Amino acid sequence: MPLIYKIASAKLWREAESQGRFDGAPIDLKDGYIHFSTAEQAPETVALHFKGQDDLVIAAIDAEKLKDNLKWEPSRGGSLFPHLYGALPIKAVIWVKPLPMNADGSHDFSGIDL
Repeated sequence: MPLIYKIASAKLWREAESQGRFDGAPIDLKDGYIHFSTAEQAPETVALHFKGQDDLVIAAIDAEKLKDNLKWEPSRGGSLFPHLYGALPIKAVIWVKPLPMNADGSHDFSGIDL
């Protein structure tokens, strides 16, 4: 099962879990799709877009459950990133873990098996 990852605030994620779907963070809503990262892309995504933000979670999603709504499109430096056109059903989520922040504002992936 190929996994892709979503980083979000814990508050936003709790709201999504209570609704049974994740409609997206503000940037997702603005862009018209939900941004995801591969295991290789996730640390750079967090460093570029979430540095200094506390109370984050990282969610692993079964990409196969998203079917044709998931598109792989060029982004940062031409790399292909997964973008979901539509809501993310919580049933496609395999696990959600806290993404702790280090004292320097970076995030600690050491306890997360990507």
